[in-house]
Amino acid sequence: MSLSAAVVGGSGFTGGELLRLLAGHPEFEVAQATSRQYDRKTVGSVHPNLRELDLRFSSPEDLESVDVLFAATPHGVSMEHIDSFRDAADTVVDLSADFRLQTEEQYDEWYDGHVAPEYLEKSVYALPELTRDQLPGADLIAAGGCNATATILGLKPLFDADVLDGDEQVVVDVKVGSSEGGASAGKASSHAERSGVVRPYAPTGHRHEAEIEQFLGLSVSFTVHAVDMVRGASATCHVFPDSPVTKGDLWGAYRESYEDEPFMRMVAGGGGVYRYPEPKAVAGTNFGEVGFEVDASNKRLVVFSAIDNMMKGSAGQAVHAANVALGLDETAGLEFTGLHPVGSP
Repeated sequence: MSLSAAVVGGSGFTGGELLRLLAGHPEFEVAQATSRQYDRKTVGSVHPNLRELDLRFSSPEDLESVDVLFAATPHGVSMEHIDSFRDAADTVVDLSADFRLQTEEQYDEWYDGHVAPEYLEKSVYALPELTRDQLPGADLIAAGGCNATATILGLKPLFDADVLDGDEQVVVDVKVGSSEGGASAGKASSHAERSGVVRPYAPTGHRHEAEIEQFLGLSVSFTVHAVDMVRGASATCHVFPDSPVTKGDLWGAYRESYEDEPFMRMVAGGGGVYRYPEPKAVAGTNFGEVGFEVDASNKRLVVFSAIDNMMKGSAGQAVHAANVALGLDETAGLEFTGLHPVGSP
């Protein structure tokens, strides 16, 4: 079986990752990549790692009919064009924030409203570890935000095991790489300004809090820092449960949730240099790593999670969800296990 695929917004960082994954996918054939800025330019002229891909960017106004359309556009674009996307493809996978939340009221609170709210109840969140049962046959899939993904993956096993019920205090600190700002990011993401920093850029009120609250039923104290890293999102969650929790309890909870998951690894204080999850260890892959420690004297659990923000936090997650939705091998096209040693992710 060969499925045709289009990537709208193919010139951005995430668009490039989608094209890389789809070009190497055994079941997909890339039929179109769109870009207003680079219309008629070769894909390889923008993404040098894809120079062998025989494809030129075309205008997003001239969508071809395909089996699956991946939209790697800024927030606000997909909701404006969702009807044309759905006319062009049987399955639409949106990587923006446009269809992640469930109600128009949430978009009024966290974003700038929504122009196509009738589609919100039709979309399925694209985090297979969380929504796998809802994905088969889904025709509108919403890839989760990278910071929300890292946080949800770290905390989900605690809810599955009834360690948390949603009323506890949870403080989340996320460190993210510069690629999160996108290919057209401003001055703050330039090398001279970004190099060497640990800069809080969203101390409070980050929009991804809405996803965490929606899918875990938990209100978190959430802060994001920009750090000197290209790829990656690393979440440290400080959790204060109501009852004592042992390390054995945590191993049981995380194994129960993730032992059979093809893209989740447990890394919790073993030997060697990489004793806890690190973005460097998953750079370029669709793997997520989770780990934990118990701070009994302070009645605190410290939960760590790490992903590549453009893979498990975006393009890889989108392809993974599409695989499940279309009844394909869910690991297809996502088998790359990373490199070691490697420089800055």
